[in-house]
Amino acid sequence: MKLYLDPGHGGSESGARGNGLLEKDIVLDIAQRIRTILNADYDDVEVKMSRSADITKSLSQRTTEANNWGADYYLSIHCNAFNGSARGYEDYIFSGLSDDSSTARYRDIMHEELIAINRLPDRGKKKANFHVLRETTMSALLTENGFIDNDADARLISDPSWRQRVAQGHVNGLARAFDLQQNQGNGTLYKIIAGSFRSRENAQRRAAELQSQGIESFIVPFSANGTQWHRVQAGAFASRANAETHLARVREAGVEDAFIITETNGPENGETEGYSIAGETYLSPELMDQYVKQVNSEAPELGRYYLEFGDHYGIRGDIAFAQALHETDFLRFTGVVQLEQNNFAGIGATGAEEQGASFESERQGVLAHIQHLYAYASDEPLPDGHPLADPRFDLADRGSAPAWTDLNGKWAVPGDQYGQSILDIYERMVNDATSILEEIVEQIGE
Repeated sequence: MKLYLDPGHGGSESGARGNGLLEKDIVLDIAQRIRTILNADYDDVEVKMSRSADITKSLSQRTTEANNWGADYYLSIHCNAFNGSARGYEDYIFSGLSDDSSTARYRDIMHEELIAINRLPDRGKKKANFHVLRETTMSALLTENGFIDNDADARLISDPSWRQRVAQGHVNGLARAFDLQQNQGNGTLYKIIAGSFRSRENAQRRAAELQSQGIESFIVPFSANGTQWHRVQAGAFASRANAETHLARVREAGVEDAFIITETNGPENGETEGYSIAGETYLSPELMDQYVKQVNSEAPELGRYYLEFGDHYGIRGDIAFAQALHETDFLRFTGVVQLEQNNFAGIGATGAEEQGASFESERQGVLAHIQHLYAYASDEPLPDGHPLADPRFDLADRGSAPAWTDLNGKWAVPGDQYGQSILDIYERMVNDATSILEEIVEQIGE
Protein backbone atom coordinates (compact mmCIF):
# COMPACT_ATOMS: atom_id res chain seq x y z
CA MET A 1 0.00 0.00 0.00
CA LYS A 2 1.38 3.41 -1.01
CA LEU A 3 0.31 6.27 1.26
CA TYR A 4 0.82 9.91 0.29
CA LEU A 5 0.87 11.73 3.62
CA ASP A 6 0.29 15.47 3.40
CA PRO A 7 0.81 17.71 6.45
CA GLY A 8 -0.97 20.89 5.39
CA HIS A 9 0.60 24.31 4.81
CA GLY A 10 4.28 24.87 5.64
CA GLY A 11 6.95 27.48 5.01
CA SER A 12 5.39 30.88 4.34
CA GLU A 13 1.90 29.45 4.86
CA SER A 14 1.37 28.93 8.57
CA GLY A 15 -2.25 27.83 8.32
CA ALA A 16 -4.43 28.37 11.38
CA ARG A 17 -3.04 30.25 14.39
CA GLY A 18 -4.10 30.37 17.99
CA ASN A 19 -2.92 30.02 21.58
CA GLY A 20 0.70 30.39 20.50
CA LEU A 21 0.42 27.45 18.10
CA LEU A 22 0.84 27.26 14.33
CA GLU A 23 -1.10 24.69 12.33
CA LYS A 24 1.85 23.96 10.03
CA ASP A 25 3.99 22.82 13.00
CA ILE A 26 1.31 20.71 14.68
CA VAL A 27 0.25 18.82 11.56
CA LEU A 28 3.85 18.13 10.55
CA ASP A 29 4.44 16.58 13.98
CA ILE A 30 1.33 14.40 13.70
CA ALA A 31 2.24 13.30 10.17
CA GLN A 32 5.78 12.36 11.20
CA ARG A 33 4.36 10.30 14.06
CA ILE A 34 1.99 8.52 11.62
CA ARG A 35 4.92 7.68 9.35
CA THR A 36 7.02 6.44 12.27
CA ILE A 37 4.28 4.07 13.48
CA LEU A 38 3.61 2.71 10.00
CA ASN A 39 7.29 2.17 9.22
CA ALA A 40 7.98 0.49 12.55
CA ASP A 41 4.89 -1.68 12.98
CA TYR A 42 3.50 -2.60 9.55
CA ASP A 43 4.71 -4.55 6.56
CA ASP A 44 4.28 -3.62 2.89
CA VAL A 45 3.51 0.05 3.52
CA GLU A 46 5.32 2.78 1.61
CA VAL A 47 4.93 6.34 2.88
CA LYS A 48 5.74 9.45 0.88
CA MET A 49 5.33 12.82 2.61
CA SER A 50 4.53 16.07 0.82
CA ARG A 51 6.97 17.71 3.21
CA SER A 52 9.08 16.55 6.13
CA ALA A 53 10.30 20.02 7.08
CA ASP A 54 8.96 23.58 7.22
CA ILE A 55 8.89 24.32 3.48
CA THR A 56 6.41 25.99 1.14
CA LYS A 57 4.74 23.67 -1.36
CA SER A 58 1.73 24.45 -3.53
CA LEU A 59 -1.42 22.36 -3.59
CA SER A 60 -0.89 21.47 -7.24
CA GLN A 61 2.67 20.32 -6.50
CA ARG A 62 1.33 18.00 -3.82
CA THR A 63 -1.46 16.42 -5.87
CA THR A 64 0.73 16.10 -8.98
CA GLU A 65 3.42 14.38 -6.93
CA ALA A 66 0.90 11.95 -5.41
CA ASN A 67 -0.66 11.18 -8.81
CA ASN A 68 2.69 10.63 -10.53
CA TRP A 69 3.88 8.40 -7.70
CA GLY A 70 0.79 6.21 -8.02
CA ALA A 71 -0.35 6.52 -4.42
CA ASP A 72 -3.16 4.28 -3.21
CA TYR A 73 -4.42 6.83 -0.68
CA TYR A 74 -3.99 10.55 -0.06
CA LEU A 75 -4.21 11.63 3.58
CA SER A 76 -4.08 15.35 4.35
CA ILE A 77 -3.61 16.38 8.00
CA HIS A 78 -4.94 19.72 9.26
CA CYS A 79 -6.13 21.64 12.31
CA ASN A 80 -9.10 23.99 12.29
CA ALA A 81 -9.81 27.55 13.44
CA PHE A 82 -12.92 29.72 13.58
CA ASN A 83 -13.70 32.27 16.28
CA GLY A 84 -12.35 30.62 19.40
CA SER A 85 -15.67 29.05 20.40
CA ALA A 86 -15.90 26.13 17.95
CA ARG A 87 -14.15 22.86 18.80
CA GLY A 88 -13.98 19.24 17.74
CA TYR A 89 -12.96 16.87 14.96
CA GLU A 90 -14.31 16.62 11.40
CA ASP A 91 -13.12 15.15 8.13
CA TYR A 92 -13.79 15.68 4.43
CA ILE A 93 -14.01 13.75 1.17
CA PHE A 94 -14.66 15.23 -2.28
CA SER A 95 -18.16 16.68 -2.67
CA GLY A 96 -18.67 14.91 -6.00
CA LEU A 97 -18.53 11.44 -4.45
CA SER A 98 -21.46 9.34 -3.28
CA ASP A 99 -21.78 7.88 0.20
CA ASP A 100 -21.44 4.43 -1.38
CA SER A 101 -18.04 5.14 -2.93
CA SER A 102 -14.91 3.37 -1.74
CA THR A 103 -13.55 6.75 -0.60
CA ALA A 104 -16.61 7.21 1.62
CA ARG A 105 -16.22 3.70 3.04
CA TYR A 106 -12.55 4.37 3.85
CA ARG A 107 -13.56 7.67 5.47
CA ASP A 108 -16.20 5.98 7.62
CA ILE A 109 -13.54 3.68 9.05
CA MET A 110 -11.02 6.49 9.58
CA HIS A 111 -13.65 8.65 11.27
CA GLU A 112 -14.69 5.87 13.64
CA GLU A 113 -11.11 5.11 14.70
CA LEU A 114 -10.21 8.76 15.24
CA ILE A 115 -13.30 9.65 17.25
CA ALA A 116 -12.61 6.63 19.44
CA ILE A 117 -9.23 7.97 20.42
CA ASN A 118 -8.92 11.76 20.03
CA ARG A 119 -11.12 12.99 22.93
CA LEU A 120 -12.67 15.68 20.71
CA PRO A 121 -16.36 16.39 20.02
CA ASP A 122 -17.56 14.76 16.80
CA ARG A 123 -18.46 17.44 14.24
CA GLY A 124 -19.35 14.85 11.64
CA LYS A 125 -18.32 13.44 8.27
CA LYS A 126 -18.40 16.14 5.59
CA LYS A 127 -17.77 16.82 1.91
CA ALA A 128 -16.01 19.72 0.18
CA ASN A 129 -14.52 20.80 -3.14
CA PHE A 130 -10.98 21.15 -1.74
CA HIS A 131 -8.15 20.94 -4.29
CA VAL A 132 -6.43 17.96 -2.65
CA LEU A 133 -9.71 16.01 -2.68
CA ARG A 134 -10.74 17.01 -6.21
CA GLU A 135 -7.45 16.76 -8.12
CA THR A 136 -6.17 13.46 -6.76
CA THR A 137 -6.68 10.31 -8.82
CA MET A 138 -6.81 8.08 -5.75
CA SER A 139 -9.12 8.08 -2.72
CA ALA A 140 -8.37 11.09 -0.53
CA LEU A 141 -9.29 12.25 2.97
CA LEU A 142 -8.65 15.53 4.79
CA THR A 143 -8.82 15.43 8.60
CA GLU A 144 -9.32 18.50 10.80
CA ASN A 145 -7.90 17.63 14.19
CA GLY A 146 -9.33 20.15 16.61
CA PHE A 147 -9.61 23.96 16.64
CA ILE A 148 -6.28 25.57 17.35
CA ASP A 149 -7.90 28.85 18.49
CA ASN A 150 -10.17 27.13 21.04
CA ASP A 151 -8.63 27.01 24.53
CA ALA A 152 -9.84 23.49 25.35
CA ASP A 153 -8.78 22.00 22.01
CA ALA A 154 -5.46 23.87 22.08
CA ARG A 155 -4.57 22.33 25.44
CA LEU A 156 -4.92 18.93 23.82
CA ILE A 157 -3.21 19.92 20.57
CA SER A 158 -0.17 21.25 22.43
CA ASP A 159 0.29 17.95 24.27
CA PRO A 160 2.77 15.59 22.51
CA SER A 161 1.10 12.55 24.05
CA TRP A 162 -2.24 13.65 22.53
CA ARG A 163 -0.63 14.10 19.12
CA GLN A 164 0.75 10.58 19.47
CA ARG A 165 -2.79 9.31 20.18
CA VAL A 166 -4.12 11.12 17.12
CA ALA A 167 -1.34 9.66 14.98
CA GLN A 168 -2.22 6.20 16.30
CA GLY A 169 -5.88 6.83 15.49
CA HIS A 170 -5.01 7.62 11.88
CA VAL A 171 -2.89 4.48 11.71
CA ASN A 172 -5.65 2.35 13.24
CA GLY A 173 -8.01 3.60 10.56
CA LEU A 174 -5.54 2.96 7.75
CA ALA A 175 -4.86 -0.53 9.05
CA ARG A 176 -8.57 -1.39 9.04
CA ALA A 177 -9.39 0.29 5.76
CA PHE A 178 -6.53 -1.26 3.80
CA ASP A 179 -6.12 -4.50 5.77
CA LEU A 180 -2.54 -3.64 6.73
CA GLN A 181 -0.64 -6.44 8.42
CA GLN A 182 1.41 -5.75 11.52
CA ASN A 183 4.86 -7.24 11.39
CA GLN A 184 5.04 -10.16 13.77
CA GLY A 185 8.67 -9.75 14.69
CA ASN A 186 11.03 -12.62 15.41
CA GLY A 187 13.09 -11.08 18.17
CA THR A 188 15.31 -9.31 15.63
CA LEU A 189 15.67 -5.53 15.48
CA TYR A 190 17.15 -3.63 12.55
CA LYS A 191 18.71 -0.42 13.85
CA ILE A 192 19.66 2.57 11.70
CA ILE A 193 23.08 3.95 12.64
CA ALA A 194 23.73 7.50 11.50
CA GLY A 195 27.30 7.89 12.70
CA SER A 196 29.66 7.09 15.57
CA PHE A 197 31.76 9.75 17.25
CA ARG A 198 34.47 9.97 19.91
CA SER A 199 33.07 13.36 20.89
CA ARG A 200 29.63 13.44 22.49
CA GLU A 201 29.21 17.02 21.23
CA ASN A 202 29.67 15.87 17.62
CA ALA A 203 27.13 13.12 18.14
CA GLN A 204 24.67 15.64 19.57
CA ARG A 205 25.14 17.86 16.52
CA ARG A 206 24.43 14.94 14.16
CA ALA A 207 21.29 14.00 16.13
CA ALA A 208 20.11 17.62 16.09
CA GLU A 209 20.63 17.84 12.30
CA LEU A 210 18.49 14.75 11.77
CA GLN A 211 15.79 15.90 14.16
CA SER A 212 15.60 19.25 12.33
CA GLN A 213 14.61 17.24 9.25
CA GLY A 214 11.95 15.28 11.07
CA ILE A 215 14.05 12.17 11.76
CA GLU A 216 13.95 11.05 15.38
CA SER A 217 17.38 10.10 16.71
CA PHE A 218 19.23 9.68 19.97
CA ILE A 219 22.72 8.88 21.25
CA VAL A 220 23.82 5.45 22.47
CA PRO A 221 27.26 5.25 24.13
CA PHE A 222 29.38 2.13 23.60
CA SER A 223 32.98 0.98 24.03
CA ALA A 224 35.22 -0.56 21.38
CA ASN A 225 38.76 -1.72 22.10
CA GLY A 226 38.74 0.25 25.33
CA THR A 227 37.67 3.49 23.61
CA GLN A 228 34.43 5.30 24.41
CA TRP A 229 32.22 6.11 21.39
CA HIS A 230 28.84 7.81 20.93
CA ARG A 231 26.60 6.23 18.33
CA VAL A 232 23.66 8.12 16.76
CA GLN A 233 20.68 5.80 16.29
CA ALA A 234 17.89 6.94 13.97
CA GLY A 235 15.27 4.25 14.35
CA ALA A 236 14.77 0.56 15.07
CA PHE A 237 12.47 -1.76 13.11
CA ALA A 238 11.20 -5.32 13.36
CA SER A 239 10.94 -5.43 9.56
CA ARG A 240 14.08 -5.38 7.40
CA ALA A 241 12.12 -3.82 4.52
CA ASN A 242 10.90 -0.96 6.72
CA ALA A 243 14.44 -0.43 7.99
CA GLU A 244 15.73 -0.20 4.44
CA THR A 245 13.08 2.39 3.58
CA HIS A 246 14.03 4.48 6.61
CA LEU A 247 17.72 4.10 5.85
CA ALA A 248 17.09 5.71 2.47
CA ARG A 249 15.45 8.66 4.24
CA VAL A 250 18.44 9.10 6.54
CA ARG A 251 20.82 9.02 3.59
CA GLU A 252 18.69 11.56 1.72
CA ALA A 253 19.02 13.79 4.80
CA GLY A 254 22.76 13.94 4.20
CA VAL A 255 24.12 10.97 6.17
CA GLU A 256 25.31 9.00 3.17
CA ASP A 257 27.31 6.52 5.25
CA ALA A 258 24.36 5.50 7.46
CA PHE A 259 23.92 1.74 7.79
CA ILE A 260 21.84 -1.00 9.45
CA ILE A 261 22.94 -3.23 12.29
CA THR A 262 21.02 -6.37 13.28
CA GLU A 263 20.36 -7.15 16.92
CA THR A 264 18.67 -10.25 18.26
CA ASN A 265 16.42 -9.34 21.15
CA GLY A 266 15.74 -12.63 22.92
CA PRO A 267 15.05 -12.84 26.66
CA GLU A 268 18.68 -13.70 27.27
CA ASN A 269 19.61 -10.29 25.88
CA GLY A 270 17.52 -8.36 28.38
CA GLU A 271 14.16 -8.12 26.66
CA THR A 272 12.21 -5.32 28.38
CA GLU A 273 8.62 -6.31 27.51
CA GLY A 274 8.13 -7.98 30.88
CA TYR A 275 10.21 -5.53 32.90
CA SER A 276 8.80 -5.43 36.41
CA ILE A 277 7.34 -2.30 38.05
CA ALA A 278 8.50 -3.60 41.42
CA GLY A 279 12.21 -3.57 42.10
CA GLU A 280 15.26 -1.54 42.98
CA THR A 281 15.97 2.03 41.88
CA TYR A 282 19.36 2.05 40.15
CA LEU A 283 19.86 5.63 38.97
CA SER A 284 20.75 8.26 41.55
CA PRO A 285 18.60 11.37 42.04
CA GLU A 286 21.43 13.45 40.57
CA LEU A 287 21.51 11.41 37.36
CA MET A 288 17.72 11.57 37.01
CA ASP A 289 17.65 15.34 37.48
CA GLN A 290 20.66 15.87 35.24
CA TYR A 291 19.00 13.93 32.42
CA VAL A 292 15.77 15.94 32.35
CA LYS A 293 17.62 19.25 32.62
CA GLN A 294 19.33 18.53 29.29
CA VAL A 295 15.88 18.92 27.74
CA ASN A 296 14.23 21.29 30.22
CA SER A 297 16.73 23.40 32.15
CA GLU A 298 13.96 24.71 34.43
CA ALA A 299 12.69 21.26 35.46
CA PRO A 300 12.06 20.82 39.20
CA GLU A 301 14.45 18.43 40.94
CA LEU A 302 12.30 15.42 41.80
CA GLY A 303 14.87 12.62 41.74
CA ARG A 304 15.25 12.49 45.53
CA TYR A 305 11.52 11.88 45.99
CA TYR A 306 11.42 9.10 43.39
CA LEU A 307 14.32 7.39 45.16
CA GLU A 308 12.80 7.85 48.64
CA PHE A 309 9.30 6.60 47.85
CA GLY A 310 10.48 4.03 45.31
CA ASP A 311 12.63 2.40 47.96
CA HIS A 312 9.84 2.58 50.57
CA TYR A 313 7.24 0.83 48.39
CA GLY A 314 9.61 -1.42 46.43
CA ILE A 315 8.84 0.34 43.13
CA ARG A 316 11.39 1.15 40.42
CA GLY A 317 11.66 4.85 41.22
CA ASP A 318 13.93 5.67 38.29
CA ILE A 319 11.50 4.16 35.76
CA ALA A 320 8.64 5.95 37.52
CA PHE A 321 10.66 9.12 36.92
CA ALA A 322 10.83 8.19 33.21
CA GLN A 323 7.04 7.76 33.29
CA ALA A 324 6.72 11.27 34.74
CA LEU A 325 8.82 12.63 31.87
CA HIS A 326 6.55 10.85 29.39
CA GLU A 327 3.37 12.15 31.05
CA THR A 328 4.52 15.78 31.40
CA ASP A 329 6.68 16.27 28.28
CA PHE A 330 9.88 16.37 30.35
CA LEU A 331 8.22 18.34 33.18
CA ARG A 332 7.24 21.14 30.79
CA PHE A 333 3.51 20.44 31.32
CA THR A 334 2.48 21.23 27.77
CA GLY A 335 -0.77 19.26 28.08
CA VAL A 336 -3.93 19.55 30.17
CA VAL A 337 -2.16 19.03 33.52
CA GLN A 338 -0.46 22.18 34.78
CA LEU A 339 2.79 22.62 36.73
CA GLU A 340 1.07 23.95 39.84
CA GLN A 341 -0.95 20.73 40.19
CA ASN A 342 2.19 18.75 41.14
CA ASN A 343 0.58 15.84 39.30
CA PHE A 344 3.50 14.11 37.61
CA ALA A 345 1.59 10.99 36.53
CA GLY A 346 -1.56 12.45 35.01
CA ILE A 347 -3.63 10.90 37.80
CA GLY A 348 -7.32 11.49 37.07
CA ALA A 349 -6.66 13.58 33.94
CA THR A 350 -8.91 12.59 31.05
CA GLY A 351 -9.03 15.76 28.93
CA ALA A 352 -9.50 19.50 28.89
CA GLU A 353 -12.64 19.28 31.03
CA GLU A 354 -11.03 17.01 33.62
CA GLN A 355 -7.46 18.03 34.33
CA GLY A 356 -6.91 15.53 37.12
CA ALA A 357 -5.80 15.63 40.74
CA SER A 358 -3.78 18.38 42.40
CA PHE A 359 -1.29 17.94 45.26
CA GLU A 360 -0.04 20.45 47.80
CA SER A 361 3.66 19.85 47.10
CA GLU A 362 6.05 18.18 44.69
CA ARG A 363 6.83 15.57 47.35
CA GLN A 364 3.13 14.77 47.79
CA GLY A 365 2.68 14.48 44.03
CA VAL A 366 5.52 11.96 43.71
CA LEU A 367 4.18 10.00 46.70
CA ALA A 368 0.79 9.70 44.99
CA HIS A 369 2.48 8.58 41.75
CA ILE A 370 4.42 5.79 43.46
CA GLN A 371 1.34 4.68 45.42
CA HIS A 372 -0.69 4.51 42.20
CA LEU A 373 1.99 2.31 40.63
CA TYR A 374 1.93 0.10 43.75
CA ALA A 375 -1.84 -0.29 43.34
CA TYR A 376 -1.39 -1.67 39.83
CA ALA A 377 1.72 -3.75 40.56
CA SER A 378 0.57 -5.44 43.77
CA ASP A 379 -2.60 -6.69 45.43
CA GLU A 380 -1.00 -6.47 48.89
CA PRO A 381 -2.08 -3.78 51.38
CA LEU A 382 -0.28 -0.47 51.09
CA PRO A 383 2.77 -0.52 53.40
CA ASP A 384 2.67 1.72 56.47
CA GLY A 385 4.84 4.80 56.84
CA HIS A 386 3.05 7.41 54.73
CA PRO A 387 -0.57 8.57 54.47
CA LEU A 388 -2.53 7.65 51.36
CA ALA A 389 -2.00 10.49 48.86
CA ASP A 390 -3.35 8.79 45.73
CA PRO A 391 -7.04 9.73 45.34
CA ARG A 392 -7.59 6.90 42.83
CA PHE A 393 -5.79 4.10 44.69
CA ASP A 394 -8.99 2.12 45.29
CA LEU A 395 -10.10 2.57 41.65
CA ALA A 396 -7.08 0.75 40.25
CA ASP A 397 -7.40 -2.88 39.18
CA ARG A 398 -5.18 -4.15 42.00
CA GLY A 399 -2.28 -6.36 40.91
CA SER A 400 -3.28 -6.27 37.24
CA ALA A 401 -0.02 -4.72 35.96
CA PRO A 402 3.12 -6.28 37.44
CA ALA A 403 5.17 -5.15 34.39
CA TRP A 404 5.45 -1.72 32.78
CA THR A 405 3.96 -2.92 29.51
CA ASP A 406 0.95 -4.24 31.45
CA LEU A 407 -0.03 -0.59 31.94
CA ASN A 408 -0.99 -0.45 28.25
CA GLY A 409 -4.70 0.29 28.08
CA LYS A 410 -4.89 0.78 31.87
CA TRP A 411 -2.93 3.90 32.79
CA ALA A 412 -3.36 5.35 29.30
CA VAL A 413 -6.28 4.39 27.05
CA PRO A 414 -5.85 2.92 24.52
CA GLY A 415 -2.08 3.31 25.12
CA ASP A 416 -0.98 0.35 23.00
CA GLN A 417 2.67 1.41 23.30
CA TYR A 418 2.47 3.23 26.64
CA GLY A 419 4.76 0.96 28.64
CA GLN A 420 7.22 0.65 25.77
CA SER A 421 7.42 4.46 25.55
CA ILE A 422 8.32 4.67 29.24
CA LEU A 423 10.99 2.01 28.90
CA ASP A 424 12.39 3.77 25.84
CA ILE A 425 12.90 6.96 27.88
CA TYR A 426 14.43 4.92 30.71
CA GLU A 427 16.84 3.24 28.29
CA ARG A 428 17.98 6.67 27.16
CA MET A 429 18.41 7.76 30.79
CA VAL A 430 20.60 4.72 31.46
CA ASN A 431 22.64 5.28 28.29
CA ASP A 432 23.16 8.93 29.23
CA ALA A 433 24.20 8.01 32.77
CA THR A 434 26.60 5.37 31.43
CA SER A 435 28.17 7.91 29.10
CA ILE A 436 28.63 10.43 31.91
CA LEU A 437 30.16 7.87 34.27
CA GLU A 438 32.50 6.49 31.61
CA GLU A 439 33.74 10.01 30.85
CA ILE A 440 34.48 10.45 34.55
CA VAL A 441 36.43 7.19 34.56
CA GLU A 442 38.44 8.41 31.55
CA GLN A 443 39.21 11.67 33.32
CA ILE A 444 40.37 9.82 36.43
CA GLY A 445 42.70 7.71 34.28
CA GLU A 446 44.30 10.70 32.55
